[in-house]
Amino acid sequence: MHSSAVFLIEFGAVILGLGLLGRLAGRFQFSPIPLYLLAGLAFGEGGLLPLGASEEFVAIGAEIGVVLLLLMLGLEYTASDLVSNLKTQYPAGLVDATLNALPGAVMALLLGWGPVEAVVLAGVTWISSSGVIAKVLRDLGRLGNRETPVILSILVLEDLAMAIYLPIVTALLAGVGLAAGSVTLAIALGVAGLVLFVAVRFGRHISRFVSSDDPEKLLLVVLGLTLLVAGIAQQLQVSAAVGAFLVGIALTGSVAEGTHNLLSPLRDLFAAVFFVFFGLHTDPASIPPVLLPALALAVVTTCTKIATGYWAARRAGISVKGRWRAGGTLVARGEFSIVIAGLAVTAGIEPSLGPLATAYVLILVIIGPLTARYTEPLARRLIRPKPAAAPDTAITEPKPRETQRG
Repeated sequence: MHSSAVFLIEFGAVILGLGLLGRLAGRFQFSPIPLYLLAGLAFGEGGLLPLGASEEFVAIGAEIGVVLLLLMLGLEYTASDLVSNLKTQYPAGLVDATLNALPGAVMALLLGWGPVEAVVLAGVTWISSSGVIAKVLRDLGRLGNRETPVILSILVLEDLAMAIYLPIVTALLAGVGLAAGSVTLAIALGVAGLVLFVAVRFGRHISRFVSSDDPEKLLLVVLGLTLLVAGIAQQLQVSAAVGAFLVGIALTGSVAEGTHNLLSPLRDLFAAVFFVFFGLHTDPASIPPVLLPALALAVVTTCTKIATGYWAARRAGISVKGRWRAGGTLVARGEFSIVIAGLAVTAGIEPSLGPLATAYVLILVIIGPLTARYTEPLARRLIRPKPAAAPDTAITEPKPRETQRG
């Protein structure tokens, strides 16, 4: 059979299957992300029906999916919102890094790994999945909730921190000297700062340049600009997700609204492909040997992420229900954790690190949508407020008013 025909059959079957899984999840009012991941396991290495001809296209589609998820997330907020949130939420970013990076580093040392592996695993456990969380927020209809800006501020701080962390990890894995590593870090910081400055300072001009009454032209210009900025950012050791998010921040008014309407179907398609792609590269046979450490790490860092979100939302004056929702939403790990683990695997360091990171992320990317949905109602059941004392209904004689002495 011709290769193009095989590609169409494979990819068509994947998309059709995703649509049916999405319907099934919608019927039970459940996020389809875990089902998409399980579908990826079925079609991946060691799965029931491995893909061949369409795997490369799925990989490209997955990258586009992450970019579109973050672009659409950025469209929800303006540049001024971003700056004010970063100014007010940076302590939450520090708490987030401390509570969630330390468990990964400690686990690596307990397993007898070296300091470089500890730094890598710390990054895997630290960074929440912006892609998964963006999808969950949309599926649960929480984009307008009061706690959502707190969640997004933490995600943006994490993504921006990756502009510093990834060059450091790359330098450590490559064993380069201090000078070369410093240059790489300086370039990454400069690019991230420049993109942020342009988004904040010239957002109106960018929106005016992009604006068009023709939906086709608006779609092509916005999509092209987003992919271009994301690609340049990634080439310069800055996250493509950060670049896409800042493009969304820069677009305002009617342009942002029109872009949101046009790109929503594309976002949904490529986001589903992203989650399938993640499952494709997980060999089910590599999970059992590292399952216990991965489960232990998942339990600990689920608690630390919930604590992070609760503390940050409390600091922002959010109600108790919103605090629990913020904590539960932050649990999922995904794209960044896999990128970090992939760097380590490519460098050829500790062979167990890759499977451990994959099992850990797979657990939390499945649990994450569940904690986002059920942490608040579960906490409400377990932590019931003490009932107020019943008023005394007995009739008593009024006490005589005391006379002043003196």
